[in-house]
Amino acid sequence: MNNLAVYLSNLSHYYGKTNALNAVSLQIPQGRTVGLIGPDGVGKSTLLSLIAGVKLIQQGEVEVFGLDMAEKQARGSLSHRIAFMPQGLGKNLYLTLSIYDNVDFHARLFGLSSTQRQARIERLLKATGLLPFADRPAGKLSGGMKQKLSLCCALIHQPDLLILDEPTTGVDPLSRRQFWQLVKDLRVESPQMTVIVATAYIDEAESFEYVLAMDNGKLIADSPTQQLIRETHSENLEQAYVKLLPSEKRSNVDLEIPPFVQAPNEESVIVAQGLTKKFDDFVSVDNVSFIIPRGEIFGFLGSNGCGKSTTMKMLTGLLDPTEGSATLLGQPIDASDINTRKRVGYMSQAFSLYEELTVKENLTLHAKLFQIPKPSWVEYVNNAMTQFHLNELANKKPSDLPLGIRQRLQLAAACLHKPEVLILDEPTSGVDPAARDMFWQYLIKLSREDKITIFVTTHFMNEASRCDRVSLMHCGRVLAVGTPEELRLIKQAPTLEEAFIRYLEEQINDITQPIRDEIQQEAEIQPQQVDRSNSNFASRFSMIWTFAAREGKELLRDNIRLFFALCGPVIMLLAMASSISFDLHPAKLSVLDHDNSQESRQLIEAFEGSRYFIRQTDLISPDEINPTLQTRTAKVVLEIPANFGRELLRLQRPEIAIFIDGAFPASAEHLNGSVQGVLSQYMQELLQKNGINYPMTNVTEPRMVYNQDFKSIFAMTPSIVMLAMMMIPAMMTALSVVREKEIGSIMNLYGSPASKFQFLLGKQLPYVATAFVSYLILITVSITVFGVPIKGSIPAMLFGMLLGILASTGFGLLVSSFVKSQVAAIFATAILIIIPTINFSGMLAPTSTLNGGVLVISKIFPSSWAQLISLGGFTKGLGFPDMLQSYLALLIIYLSYLSLAVILLKKQEK
Repeated sequence: MNNLAVYLSNLSHYYGKTNALNAVSLQIPQGRTVGLIGPDGVGKSTLLSLIAGVKLIQQGEVEVFGLDMAEKQARGSLSHRIAFMPQGLGKNLYLTLSIYDNVDFHARLFGLSSTQRQARIERLLKATGLLPFADRPAGKLSGGMKQKLSLCCALIHQPDLLILDEPTTGVDPLSRRQFWQLVKDLRVESPQMTVIVATAYIDEAESFEYVLAMDNGKLIADSPTQQLIRETHSENLEQAYVKLLPSEKRSNVDLEIPPFVQAPNEESVIVAQGLTKKFDDFVSVDNVSFIIPRGEIFGFLGSNGCGKSTTMKMLTGLLDPTEGSATLLGQPIDASDINTRKRVGYMSQAFSLYEELTVKENLTLHAKLFQIPKPSWVEYVNNAMTQFHLNELANKKPSDLPLGIRQRLQLAAACLHKPEVLILDEPTSGVDPAARDMFWQYLIKLSREDKITIFVTTHFMNEASRCDRVSLMHCGRVLAVGTPEELRLIKQAPTLEEAFIRYLEEQINDITQPIRDEIQQEAEIQPQQVDRSNSNFASRFSMIWTFAAREGKELLRDNIRLFFALCGPVIMLLAMASSISFDLHPAKLSVLDHDNSQESRQLIEAFEGSRYFIRQTDLISPDEINPTLQTRTAKVVLEIPANFGRELLRLQRPEIAIFIDGAFPASAEHLNGSVQGVLSQYMQELLQKNGINYPMTNVTEPRMVYNQDFKSIFAMTPSIVMLAMMMIPAMMTALSVVREKEIGSIMNLYGSPASKFQFLLGKQLPYVATAFVSYLILITVSITVFGVPIKGSIPAMLFGMLLGILASTGFGLLVSSFVKSQVAAIFATAILIIIPTINFSGMLAPTSTLNGGVLVISKIFPSSWAQLISLGGFTKGLGFPDMLQSYLALLIIYLSYLSLAVILLKKQEK
């Protein structure tokens, strides 16, 4: 097996109870080009991911270049020899980075030296025609240019095995042709390179030496391409694939499309004039016009992102056009016009079925949504199930159905209310050829027999050729409208695809052709060998810096993320420090005096002379006490009984009533203490005035240390600064990792020689830096805005909070290692940070009052130690020796979080 690039034996893979791969065995020799064909959901991506080593092997054997991919060491050594380009436009790209930065990142990821990087990047960008656009962000590239850039990133380290998962799906024909020509030309330079490609376009696979065909997780063909076509007695590979399918999946109909004949003097169903849609400065649809008569199948042909779906949404009232107008069934398009919308059926690109409902329940729900009269529900649903052959599947759920039948169910739902217009947005994407033929049989019947006008978007050329007329669209503009045959003859092209390419060539002035001669000349020169070692300290640090530099560039170019990273803590400080205060403010006091004696007036004056009370309007009767407290007219009511003065002079201890608003217990407790203080002062003065010497025992004079004025701003500001540094950096760090999981760029980690530790540390460092800058801003705001000085050692406080930021961002890494969505990351990080920080860190009560499990939580969470550093630096005048214990604790906590994150983060998918 020394000459084999890939060897598989009884390879099986499961997603829950679903068998994605079923005992697949095959051998692929080195230096071959292999096409992998089959519709969505048959296991193509799973198979390629297992070969690339980015997915965990469950059952069976996978060997690449003679090494077992189940072994971690083997995957690490092979990562330099394998390049994997995942499914999806630009899935391995970073959209805010430029073309050059993207390729440079991948070059650094595989350890290329500066000289190697510069030479290799220039060489690949020249070959792909991307060099003139090297500074353009990847997010502003067309689909074809994104795929070329993805290929450059995959080829940067000169792999021996190139794995491409549907690299041209949704790309316009010209870009597809250029892409495959580029792959062909680059193989001239590296003839020993093995190429395995999964493709949704079966005709593309005919150009490969070998073909692998899959269905339902099984390999149904593994042979040279031309040999397979001959053995199945087929004219092309698509016919051969259909013949290999089980009999129940084959299309038994030979599609015959009767010619479309427009009825005379009949109004057009859809009319668009100068439709334009802009999103800020981006023009998605530019001056589109067409007329569609009743019963016609009108095809909208174009690549992903060219404006097809946007045009359809404007025609259905889901989007308002920026310019232009359109009519549907003779009425101006208005999203609020329910009557017109009831006459339209819409089938979106993504399945809009309710997974928890059965087939019959889905159709019944659609009948209700379109307000079909209740007595007719059963008739409409039964007719739809009979027409689309769904009776035997009535009690099954959509998730249990094959892709082709799910598509048929969605068409049945769209046609349930008997619409006059049917709008279909790429309805057959990912469906096998036989199911596509069956689907088109339904469309032809709806058009010719029921006279339903069908507006369908697609990027399959063989489907477009079945339409009565097609509109060729590119970059938001309609290039041409006509029958497929008319468009072909106008360009004197052998096929509609070739005609589309020629239309594109007229529009694009800067078409980039592969520089074949240059590649062949450079192929004669022995390329500099790529250094594939990753063992020494310098290379390991370089890998960390690679991730950190890339994350830093993305952060600097994302204004919203950068704003929240830097200014989020500042906003939190300004809002919370300005609004949260435990300072005692004068309370409103109302008096009900039944005595009106000199002694009662003296008591009232004692309250008026206190800085803790402000006298309000006096009360007249006891019935006013409760309403006064309920309406918060006063927070304290003093009721002095009749004969108060007489009894006081007789030393009979008269009673008075004090009513305190206890809605806020802490405030009420403070008011009770203030009342007791005033009464105590009043009694002492009264006794002295009457010559009675009553010694006061245990008199204490409290003196506040560090916060002599007892102002809460001096305690709250350092606490809020600590809270901000615990919360915002942790959330930003968690989001940065989970975001890569969501968009798919985490594949760059899975398929690279980088370790999980290098990846996480590199992702963390930019957020540590931004958080530290934000901390410096917080200190400045605290001093200048709130007047809270730093009384301790500034270097000691800065160093301590740096350790605190490391710990908080480490916690964000830990959260990111087990959550899969950005929403979950935000909520999980916020909740897990806020609860222990506010309750167990010493913000509200000293940690010395905690015990049991709560005390343990306090000690293992960084906020309690960061609080000691923040308060110690701002108010207590502490320095390095005083904070040493907190330093050590934060360092241990950070290393623990980072270690757990490295353990929990997986370098392979399940």
